[in-house]
Amino acid sequence: LVLKRMSVRKDYRGLGIAAALARTALDFAQQNGCRAVVLNTLMLQHEAQALYERLGFRRHRRYILPTAYGHLANCTITTYRYELAGTA
Repeated sequence: LVLKRMSVRKDYRGLGIAAALARTALDFAQQNGCRAVVLNTLMLQHEAQALYERLGFRRHRRYILPTAYGHLANCTITTYRYELAGTA
């Protein structure tokens, strides 16, 4: 399962909404037999990275965005992975 484009409007951040959404996605994945949930973040998404790490996601790999702009701007993507219980 890939978690893609999760976002909470700025004036609603800090209320636990993103954590609840992520936990719901993790529960859904586990109930549907997935082994892991994988997501990517840009290098500037520090708050998102901290949230994912608090939830138990682990850094899986980092790479430069494979475009001319990505290489020019050194745009780093971090992939996180959450192994679901009873699998791996």
